[in-house]
Amino acid sequence: MINGMSLITGLIVGAIAGWIAGKLMNSEGSLLRNIILGIVGGFVGNLVLGLVNIHGSGILGNIVVGVIGSCIVIFGGKKLLK
Repeated sequence: MINGMSLITGLIVGAIAGWIAGKLMNSEGSLLRNIILGIVGGFVGNLVLGLVNIHGSGILGNIVVGVIGSCIVIFGGKKLLK
């Protein structure tokens, strides 16, 4: 069951991770884009870092994993559009 507070926290963490990744990768976007990028980046980051047995815990850990995953997604998107 989805807790309403965890859903809001996930959206906030996703927005922060997407925004930070956008700044790091020089890719600006809207709030909605940052949220989507952060959430997708969280999945990608968990997958990639899970392969090397690294896991983030807590809000800060989730933001770091989301930023890493979002940077990977942005990098891949830029390579596909070239």
